[in-house]
Amino acid sequence: MIHEIDTMLAPSLSFVADHSSHASDVLALHELAFGPGRFTRAAFKVREGVEHDRDLSFSAVEGGRLVGSVIQTRVTVGGHKGALLGPLAVLPDHEGRGIGRKLVYLAIEAAEAAGLDFVLLVGDAPYYRPLGFDPVGFGTVLFPAPVDPHRVLACCFGNLSARELGGTVKASIKAGR
Repeated sequence: MIHEIDTMLAPSLSFVADHSSHASDVLALHELAFGPGRFTRAAFKVREGVEHDRDLSFSAVEGGRLVGSVIQTRVTVGGHKGALLGPLAVLPDHEGRGIGRKLVYLAIEAAEAAGLDFVLLVGDAPYYRPLGFDPVGFGTVLFPAPVDPHRVLACCFGNLSARELGGTVKASIKAGR
């Protein structure tokens, strides 16, 4: 599935649904962006041993080269079904071009279309708040490893608000898989 490209982005840049052929390039991008410390992060602990949902994940490709990626894993928090966004990564020489923002918008759109209640992430509020994410209640969303509660943000759909989310983040498997 190819999505419309923002006019501020290069015409040779395309956004495509994640595919298994991207796997090694995505792993290399994560290594470059986050280093070996990525395996100790709370969000990684949620995703550990669970395949991300390719229907909710996207890649940015320019000239046949992967330049950005966002993956999402289906999760539950309390009685609500959602997606854990991340990692989001863009090659350093492509940062500042809106690629990350476009990938996040695609991820949000896909999660909402899939009938999920929210997209959750651990990230920098100044970057994610303008993209539709709000802080959850302080200490109400729990991860399997320590996380700064100020960095837990959610974009909710329907009548659900980020402040209403509460419970332990648990990976779930997509229905039908």
